[in-house]
Amino acid sequence: MAKVKITETVLRDAHQSLIATRMKTEEMVPILEALDKVGYHSLEMWGGATFDASLRFLNEDPWERLRIIRKAVKSTKLQMLLRGQNLLGYRHYADDVVSEFVKRSISNGIDIIRIFDALNDVRNLEVALKTTKQEGGHAQAAISYTISPVHSTEHYLKVAKQMEDMGADSICVKDMSGILTPYTAYELISMLKQRVKVPIQLHTHYTSGMASMTYIKAIEAGVDVVDCAISPMALGTSQPPTEPFVAALKNTEYDTGLSLEQLNEIAEYFRPIRDQYLESGQLNPKVLGVDVNALVYQVPGGMLSNLVSQLKMQHALDKYEEVLKEVPRVREDLGYPPLVTPMSQMVGTQAVFNVVLGERYKMVPKEIKAYVKGEYGKPTVEISQEIRKKIIGDEEVITCRPADLIPPQLESIRNEMKEYLEQEEDVLSYALFPQVAMEYFKYRQAQKYKIDSEYADKDQKTYPV
Repeated sequence: MAKVKITETVLRDAHQSLIATRMKTEEMVPILEALDKVGYHSLEMWGGATFDASLRFLNEDPWERLRIIRKAVKSTKLQMLLRGQNLLGYRHYADDVVSEFVKRSISNGIDIIRIFDALNDVRNLEVALKTTKQEGGHAQAAISYTISPVHSTEHYLKVAKQMEDMGADSICVKDMSGILTPYTAYELISMLKQRVKVPIQLHTHYTSGMASMTYIKAIEAGVDVVDCAISPMALGTSQPPTEPFVAALKNTEYDTGLSLEQLNEIAEYFRPIRDQYLESGQLNPKVLGVDVNALVYQVPGGMLSNLVSQLKMQHALDKYEEVLKEVPRVREDLGYPPLVTPMSQMVGTQAVFNVVLGERYKMVPKEIKAYVKGEYGKPTVEISQEIRKKIIGDEEVITCRPADLIPPQLESIRNEMKEYLEQEEDVLSYALFPQVAMEYFKYRQAQKYKIDSEYADKDQKTYPV
């Protein structure tokens, strides 16, 4: 048995899960060299919601963050999360946009791209996976793990085999809701190790309180890599803490070989940052506890907070329990999609509408209509004719790979925003989040003008005319 490797998530999923991705690049920079020296398998530090949050809330260029981290981290692999044909947005993009995004990610410093699809429709991974390999990156295909009458171990083995056949360099079981139980993990990982020949990684969240137990059983079953977060930014809706794992596996056949002293230095650095977010209210102590609803309703932590805010806006917080019970019903109607972005938001919103309006599918968001039409890919189970008729009437359902119907977009996007173009990567930022990126470009321009004006003033003071 080889040593177990650890991917550290503190620079991406840990703060995405606990503080809605609000950690700034300047808070990361001082600890990057120390992180690089630990000997992690990889640092997950980009993708997911970091791209959107950097532009929308932090007035930061996500591409610049990647370059800054790459410059400081010289020997550890940098990893990102990509939503397949959705990239980092919430809809499908044309193949030329997907290819260009992957190329730019790798040329700016990404080594490993974890690519998943919300429906486990492997057709939606094809272009990103192929481009990653062509550009010399490591293409990790991820299975979105969920529980339903049709999501059996056999089902996941079949998906994993398809991923391996497509050329995946490794496979990740991505348990976004923290609902993978220890003994199920043992069975699933054991079978995967028998069935596929590429390394297997496991990602989970502590939401239900089972994550560390699940990891131990997965390690006994032969998992190659697990995702952890340094302790101040671990637990709750984040990942299991790194240091206890290193200590628990020390002097066993699974010994990680990592140093607790080095990890402690990193924990000491992040502790005051965590306390700062607690004091400001951005880190809600509630997300640090165990949430039994994750087990009962298979709802990820982030989705629960979304439901609460939607119900508050409708002045219907008293209907929270009712909405939680409606979520599994909507999910069944829609062919049991895994509750991961963007499906978790879509199913949650539909459940809220069904309960608040007192009639099921009286109002249907355009995203749900697009999903039922097949625009996101193929559901695990075919949607019944009755539900389909309720949602899209007699409209036709597409059966091809959804992106086959999207013409190339890159050139027209470039023309739309060319007056703000400062680097080729700006075209991709705009492609993903047009309004948000445009606001950022205007802010960036204003900052430059301000600095130029200050320099001009200084010049005048130094060299009076």
